[in-house]
Amino acid sequence: MYKLLIADDEPEIRNSLSNYFPWNEVGFKVAGMAENGKKALQCIEQTPCDVLLCDIKMPLMNGIEVAKELYERSSPVKIVFLSGFKDFHYAQQAIIYGVKNYIVKPTKYYELLEVFQRLKTELDRERQTSAPGRGAASPEPEMGISDKVIATIKEHIEVHFKDATLESSAELVHMNPYYVSKFFKNKTGENFSDYLTRIRMNKAAELLQDYNYKIYEVSDRVGYSSTKHFTRTFKKTFGKSPKEYRNPECQDNKP
Repeated sequence: MYKLLIADDEPEIRNSLSNYFPWNEVGFKVAGMAENGKKALQCIEQTPCDVLLCDIKMPLMNGIEVAKELYERSSPVKIVFLSGFKDFHYAQQAIIYGVKNYIVKPTKYYELLEVFQRLKTELDRERQTSAPGRGAASPEPEMGISDKVIATIKEHIEVHFKDATLESSAELVHMNPYYVSKFFKNKTGENFSDYLTRIRMNKAAELLQDYNYKIYEVSDRVGYSSTKHFTRTFKKTFGKSPKEYRNPECQDNKP
């Protein structure tokens, strides 16, 4: 089990997060709670943790200041911010200090689940590479700000692929949407819209493996209100309709 520290100045949120989410099922246990940033740092010094789930706006020391302090200490603690929508203007600072993700209040179960499943995979990988007999883990090259911005946008799309837009991604990294469009293309060689479509189609292909989902439900789950539009895009991506993809013996001749 990886140790988690929850820091939020609202006791209801701290207690809800601690008591009503199945942390043990995703490989975490709540090792402590703190009501402000200063207390969070004291807790980390006394009882090292793997992940800090941290509100941004807190008394005495806010989440950004905590992230900055841990960054300057080269702390291995991974940070996930809890944030109200209006707090997104802190995004650039968060990126600089290596914050792993944002979870927007009110916290949604599946968003929390996806973020921490991904964190567990990352922690497992780090633990395996540093295990005795495998040699010391090679330090990962330090990411530049541009790389972190791109990584943040991609992570946002992978978590919020249904509703992600150029505007929401731009807001996350505090940039103009037009600039983000050009920046993304310049850094990745791929248009933002093409990347978003690719992620959605890959998710759709995964969902189509599950026969519990009807095709119109898959369409909706990956962000297409029009099943016809979804089918056309899917066929353009994979060379076959969702129905044909699900059942290769089926020949769907409809346009």
